[in-house]
Amino acid sequence: MFTGIIQAIGNITSIKDQGGDIRLGIHTGKLDLSDVELGDSIAVNGVCLTAVELPGDGFVADVSRETLSLTSLGNLTSGSPVNLEKALTLATRLGGHLVSGHVDGLGTVVSRQEDARSVRFVIEAPADLAKYIVHKGSITVDGTSLTVNGVDGARFELNIVPHTLQETIMGSYQAGTEVNLEVDLVARYLERLLLGDKAAESGAVGLTLETLAKAGFA
Repeated sequence: MFTGIIQAIGNITSIKDQGGDIRLGIHTGKLDLSDVELGDSIAVNGVCLTAVELPGDGFVADVSRETLSLTSLGNLTSGSPVNLEKALTLATRLGGHLVSGHVDGLGTVVSRQEDARSVRFVIEAPADLAKYIVHKGSITVDGTSLTVNGVDGARFELNIVPHTLQETIMGSYQAGTEVNLEVDLVARYLERLLLGDKAAESGAVGLTLETLAKAGFA
């Protein structure tokens, strides 16, 4: 688990084809690795990866074909900057929100607009994720915990302050940039819980008006 508070910006140092999978070498910059051991989890642009090598100035992680198909990690090149966060501990301050590091889908930056010292982004999410994105709710973009400032269909708006622009890779976003999205974990579990006994049925789908009515919400 993670908090969505980015601890450092690293960069990709190597990409090795492993016969369909890839092995990434990542320089971790100011990220403190003194308490990191082999097998520990580190989020890279919001994707939970396992450290398989620790050369001293970074770590090496394997990325499966499944992960490559669902995230933007396959778009990375040598030198690409990446958001980094170590897995939380029971002593970690939860400054963002609970983040699993399991990406739900790829979003696309639609627009970027300067707003005084902040920047307003509009991002379009996959249609099947729109129901989980709500005004003033939480969403994770490339591993960064953010508050949704507005929603219009599958598009949502973010207001990013200077500190976040400086301490994450969001400062480099432009229209067309693909980003990893993870919706609020609570919304995912709540949807499954409201399905009740139907959750055990093969081919069970998400919430419907009928399901909500039976649960007393419609």
